[in-house]
Amino acid sequence: MNNILYMVIPCYNEQEVLHETAKRLREKYSALIAAGKISAASRIVFVNDGSKDTTWQIICDLHKSDKIFSGVNLSRNRGHQNALLAGLMTVKDFADVTISMDADLQDDINAIDEMLDKYLSGFDIVYGVRSKRETDTFFKKFTAEGYYSFLKFLGGGDIVYNHADFRLMSKRALNGLAEFGEVNLFLRGLVPMIGYPSTIVYYERAARFAGESKYPLKKMLFFALQGITSLTVEPIRMITKLGVAISTISLFVILWIFYRYFIGSTVIGWTSVLASLWFLGGLILMSVGVVGEYIGKIYLETKRRPRYIVSEFLNET
Repeated sequence: MNNILYMVIPCYNEQEVLHETAKRLREKYSALIAAGKISAASRIVFVNDGSKDTTWQIICDLHKSDKIFSGVNLSRNRGHQNALLAGLMTVKDFADVTISMDADLQDDINAIDEMLDKYLSGFDIVYGVRSKRETDTFFKKFTAEGYYSFLKFLGGGDIVYNHADFRLMSKRALNGLAEFGEVNLFLRGLVPMIGYPSTIVYYERAARFAGESKYPLKKMLFFALQGITSLTVEPIRMITKLGVAISTISLFVILWIFYRYFIGSTVIGWTSVLASLWFLGGLILMSVGVVGEYIGKIYLETKRRPRYIVSEFLNET
């Protein structure tokens, strides 16, 4: 069997869960190798995204005790998406196929079998999609579903509904992903743009095994904004449409004012004037903010700063 599988797992302060994650993945790898689905040269790669706890030391210890575990250490914290990309790009020349997942054991390890079956049947990309969101709070469920719908409304590519970053990618798909050079990463939107044959595997997402979520509300909002501004320019177009609509309404209002003036029934109303000024002032500020967000993205892209820097790679082939 020549299918070398590299699992890529971004880690940020995951010392509470890392040993259990490694244990479960090692058991899964042993079963897959015994069944002849993957090569014995396959590896489990933990990507340390500038953790402040003992995450990297645990990764090093795992590598020393069992060479099936590999590690990528970033020079500093670069965020989940950059850490994931760093892992994928670091291992793409060693692997025939990769599967990315989070370290918190919320993604179903048993879905890996079905993902590999789909890959062996000819699919380059297999998305792990949540069958339901019972482990989420009402607020998170409502906002997540609303965000997917809103992004689709804005024309944000072929983003897969209820898919995070639990996915399989072939070497060919990874090479395609490497062609995308943007700094502002939103992999959930970029991967569907690769265009190779893809399919879906459904699974039930479990509760986090240990530790705390690395995505509080503030980070979730930033991530959502990143997704919108990375995939579509529709917000700017919406500003243009809104401006045209307001201008059209204003034209009719002016004509109405002239009509009232000529029939001698002009009414002086400070309230309506002030309300209009506040509304238009707020609209202008919001519009400037949206345009500024895109200009900021352009600024970052033109700098061409590295998305990540790998300081150490532990791997034995």
